[in-house]
Amino acid sequence: MDISGGIKASLAGRYAYALFELAQEQKQLESVEASLARLKAMLGESAELRQLTTSPLVDRDEAVRAISAVAQAMELDPLTAKFLGTLAQNRRLTQLGAAIRAFNTIAAQYRGETDAEVASAHPLTDDQLEALKSRLKGLAGRDVNIDMKLDSALLGGLVVRMGSRMIDGSLRTKLNSLSNAMKG
Repeated sequence: MDISGGIKASLAGRYAYALFELAQEQKQLESVEASLARLKAMLGESAELRQLTTSPLVDRDEAVRAISAVAQAMELDPLTAKFLGTLAQNRRLTQLGAAIRAFNTIAAQYRGETDAEVASAHPLTDDQLEALKSRLKGLAGRDVNIDMKLDSALLGGLVVRMGSRMIDGSLRTKLNSLSNAMKG
């Protein structure tokens, strides 16, 4: 059964799918997912790592050495470390963020789940998160993994992206709609 969902059409998707197949074949899916989650968090926190993965000024050999040191320092599993080395060697580190997202999507589809990106102005409580998961499960017809992000520009409410669907219940959007309606 093909679970790639058209993801292989992108460069990052092809790398992610190759990593998924290797992880599945070597029965290391959980360890690769955990390593990629730590790597995603570090990309969000570290300006140096983001610069390493996006700067065209970093030469190939330098990128390979640096990404190897990052993998070792973060104690990433060997398969993920090798994946990062391949990206660096092929000068494709710019695809890392997209490859992580694609890998997570493929892994979720494999488990019969779907992913949802949720932006909120304020952190949700555990009860609110469970209620949201339940509502989204009703919409999707399967379990939903939620990737939470905080966005203070929303003022209140949520913006949910699940596949090609977007549900915008943010206060910012409601205020903009009201403003447009009042303009006539």
